[in-house]
Amino acid sequence: MASHIEILSREFSVQPARIQAAVELLDAGNTIPFIARYRKEATGSMDDQVLREMAERLEYLRNMDKRRQEIEKTLAEQDVLTDELRQQLGAAATLSELEDLYRPFRPKRRTRATVAKERGLEPLALWLMIQQAHGDPVKEAEKYINPEKDVPDAETALAGARDILAESVSDDAALRKELRELLMRESVLSTAAAKDEDSVYSMYYDFREPVRTIAAHRILAINRGEREEFLKVTLEAPEEKAEAAVCRSCVRGSSPSSMQVEEACRDAWERLIFPSLEREIRNELTDRANESAIRVFSQNLHQLLMQPPIKGKVTLGVDPGFRTGCKLAVIDENGKVLDTGVGYFTLPGDENRRAAAARLIKGFAAKYGITAIAIGNGTASRESEQFIVGLLPELPGAAYMIVSEAGASVYSASKLAAEEFPDFDVTQRSAVSIARRMQDPLAELVKIDPKAIGVGQYQHDLKQKELTEALDGVVEQCVNQVGVEVSTASAELLSHVAGIGPTLAKSIVAYREENGLTSRAALKKVPKLGPKAFEQCAGFLRVADSRNPLDATAVHPESYDAAKALIEKLGYDLKELKKGGLPDAGRRAEEYGMEKLAGELDIGLPTLKDILSELQKPGRDPRDELPAPVLRRDVLDMKDLTPGMELTGTVRNVIDFGAFVDIGVHQDGLVHISRMASKFIRHPSEIVKVGDVVKVWVVSVDEKKKRIALTMVKDRM
Repeated sequence: MASHIEILSREFSVQPARIQAAVELLDAGNTIPFIARYRKEATGSMDDQVLREMAERLEYLRNMDKRRQEIEKTLAEQDVLTDELRQQLGAAATLSELEDLYRPFRPKRRTRATVAKERGLEPLALWLMIQQAHGDPVKEAEKYINPEKDVPDAETALAGARDILAESVSDDAALRKELRELLMRESVLSTAAAKDEDSVYSMYYDFREPVRTIAAHRILAINRGEREEFLKVTLEAPEEKAEAAVCRSCVRGSSPSSMQVEEACRDAWERLIFPSLEREIRNELTDRANESAIRVFSQNLHQLLMQPPIKGKVTLGVDPGFRTGCKLAVIDENGKVLDTGVGYFTLPGDENRRAAAARLIKGFAAKYGITAIAIGNGTASRESEQFIVGLLPELPGAAYMIVSEAGASVYSASKLAAEEFPDFDVTQRSAVSIARRMQDPLAELVKIDPKAIGVGQYQHDLKQKELTEALDGVVEQCVNQVGVEVSTASAELLSHVAGIGPTLAKSIVAYREENGLTSRAALKKVPKLGPKAFEQCAGFLRVADSRNPLDATAVHPESYDAAKALIEKLGYDLKELKKGGLPDAGRRAEEYGMEKLAGELDIGLPTLKDILSELQKPGRDPRDELPAPVLRRDVLDMKDLTPGMELTGTVRNVIDFGAFVDIGVHQDGLVHISRMASKFIRHPSEIVKVGDVVKVWVVSVDEKKKRIALTMVKDRM
């Protein structure tokens, strides 16, 4: 049996020594972000995603080992564990193969076969299985007639014997594997209407598609339709091939006994094997659809979290409302609240209040120099947008953006520390949150349950444990990739830093507020933050005002000596880092010789390259390299759209069959996968990602159903 290291090495195409190192690091309690960033020499620079997939696969293999041991122990206790069976268990590559091997020995509920055995018919079943060329099954069965055991005649005895044979055939692990592969290869998933009424599932009222090609989003839609009792779902099997395979496994010749065995085989397929495999395949399809949907959700979330912050702008946050007015909050470039207020401008007819709101906003603009406005997409968002756009000519340099996930923004607002805004109600805090969400998406969105952000599909139908783990992993990856300024970060943001977690994050904030944090080294004084936690988190935490300029970079404290020696060898002074970095460090290092430098500093090349990258751009934010979000100064309505109109929009969500694009009309348009490129693509993520700014053309508009069809290929109208 291949070792875990061998299996992982083969599946991930990574050298066994690298896999071994990664496994040992994980087992030693190191976090994935720390391993990916600071242990590149050991792992061969495996990134976060590969490490996560490898860790998940390792867990699966270890769970298989645990289950294999449980089965072997049980079989040994039953005194049925042969050397051959032990070898088969050792060779099983999946949990389903293990369970197939254990199936004949698993305690069963009372079945037709167990009843037949209780009636003493097992010897007759064994006699039939021999399939003697000249034996007479009826005469043999007459020997087992026993009215006291409910066996009144030979036919009853034969029926019981066939039940025993059918169950034995259905427990054949090799046969089940063959049939499972046949069904996955050739069966068809078929759906029909379960009730006579229109629904969102109408396209599946008469639908058939091969199992091997059906898309993940169709599986999830069909499952939901079945669960809501709109659909009947069946698996259409290649019956003749399947029955032939079952008979071929047992039937020998054409004797009367063989005919009995063949009848038992057909019964085994129809009554036992197919229903069981149908459930397995439906479950496997669902698992695959889950994995695909979670993968798409994770990709979308990653892109959303990594959207570039809008820096250097004083921002007005607007939490739209009708009866209670729109709550307003002005924050400075660093997210500090400068002022708040309430404007009544969403209801028509009250011109005095609308005029007062206009004066309030223009006063904010004049006093604080507002250059960006964030409007939440709540129920009064449309009216708020129209009012703000009318004011823009009087707000020099200001532009606006509709901030998605208004509900999520309100949720995150409720998570804001009460002591930060002791006199604010939830809507005031929401206005602050909306503005901060625009300035720094990552810092604000980490306060939200990732599942509530709404950049996936069928998220409520997915396996919640797997979804939560995957999305939490994405948040962790993004937070650590960007880095966190420890002197200002919220507890929610700090909790996602490698090695910290919610409890330690609160401890850091409490210590910071009482004592301040002026260096990375000061983190060691935080209660409960021990050496292991410091090792894992230190490199991802920044201290911009530290006297040691390396504290503001992603250079890990364990490499400070090497970094200082490198700076000296390249002819710089450490203090120069404070003045914008050492932009020429890379060239000087190449001239000196990278291999020579690494050897003299006693570090690996990957670590040397990472240090050089940080020295050239200290505290670099990877989000700055991405296209900035679109700020608008005008407003459109669905009625303004006409087929062929060219627009610029922002991708809000990517799903299996297309992408939803915000074109500024409060209703995202759909670009179907068939209209994304002039070439064939397997998935929309090959072309676009969340946050992309794209050029689109209007294909059609349905105001009644609030549907907008768009294309990214002009000639596919």
